Amino acid sequence: MISFDLDMTLLDHNTGKITPSALEAIDILRKKHKIVLATGRDMDNYYSRQYRDIIKPDAVIHMNGTKITVGDNLIFEHLFNRKLLEELLCFCDREGYGIGMTLGDDDYYIHPEIIEASDINAWGSCGRRFQDPWKMLDMNIRTLAFIGDESQVRRVEAEFPNLKMPLFAGRRGADVMEHGISKAEGLSRLAAYFGEKEDLSDSVAFGDSMNDMEVIIKAGIGVAMGNAVKELKEAADYVTSPIAEDGIYRACLHLGLLTD
Repeated sequence: MISFDLDMTLLDHNTGKITPSALEAIDILRKKHKIVLATGRDMDNYYSRQYRDIIKPDAVIHMNGTKITVGDNLIFEHLFNRKLLEELLCFCDREGYGIGMTLGDDDYYIHPEIIEASDINAWGSCGRRFQDPWKMLDMNIRTLAFIGDESQVRRVEAEFPNLKMPLFAGRRGADVMEHGISKAEGLSRLAAYFGEKEDLSDSVAFGDSMNDMEVIIKAGIGVAMGNAVKELKEAADYVTSPIAEDGIYRACLHLGLLTD
């Protein structure tokens, strides 16, 4: 298996497109390897499924391992503890923090104005379909996204020790999940499903941010993008070029993955 993060690993936010050379590499790799998309997103959402359909992975680790699909088959899911979810949402509401998630075509966020401002700053517009965020208490929630600076992230972590919040690459927010869930655990579950080595010694993983840390360490070869956060580069077996400089393709060449 070869796993790829999406944002700023395959998908260049500066162009809004998946790097063409990365797609070229994936088309070669899929002849001999299982292609896995491992991301913090739910790749079945309205703003993500287009990239899933372009990449055509054999399997998807959604939302940092809380949902795993092979084709149309859901093979694993983990749901957020409801009491913990209520306490977390109430805390963020009181503190004025933006937190929530996207389900299907709708967005549920405490303080949606924070998310709207963040989207406009990053993308130039916000096309989200905001709904009543308190409806999340009656939903099956797998993971959340927190939008805020690093000091706010650390404050929430200190208040809720059962949570881990790996920072986004730009350090303007974090994924929110319970301990014991990660992309690495998701890849191990896929290894068992596909009948491969569950220690992941035969796998390769690509990433750029802190939610890739566990899988970069556990994979047989962990590759950090040249634009990755410093901590991930230090943990990786190999650091490739940035996404804008054909980092995926160059790493695959260096590792001998594109040979017949």
